[in-house]
Amino acid sequence: MAQSITYRRVYEETTPQDGTRVLVDRVWPRGMRKADAHLDEWLRDIAPSTDLRRWYGHEPDRFPEFRRRYQAELRDAGHRTAAERLRGLAGDGRLTLLTATKDVDRSQAAVLAEWLAGPKK
Repeated sequence: MAQSITYRRVYEETTPQDGTRVLVDRVWPRGMRKADAHLDEWLRDIAPSTDLRRWYGHEPDRFPEFRRRYQAELRDAGHRTAAERLRGLAGDGRLTLLTATKDVDRSQAAVLAEWLAGPKK
């Protein structure tokens, strides 16, 4: 399944290889019209909590701790339904996780792709 999950910025051009396109941000991307996003789904509830997102602030040195805390959040009841939905979409074929974050390799989309590719917990 790992090969079928990718992540990138929502602002990038869509491609036929995207498969199912899911926005994983809690807030709508600044300056993007909904029609231009070409989303299949927007899973706000899979995003990190507002407190975690604010704490992280996209500070690169905080990313390892952000990853650990976010993975813990993914196991809580507040994320369960969205996590199950995302796992189902990943099992159905190619999945592209989208985020507005500039540093996509240190984003919740990267953590989610890694989490989805790993064993189900």
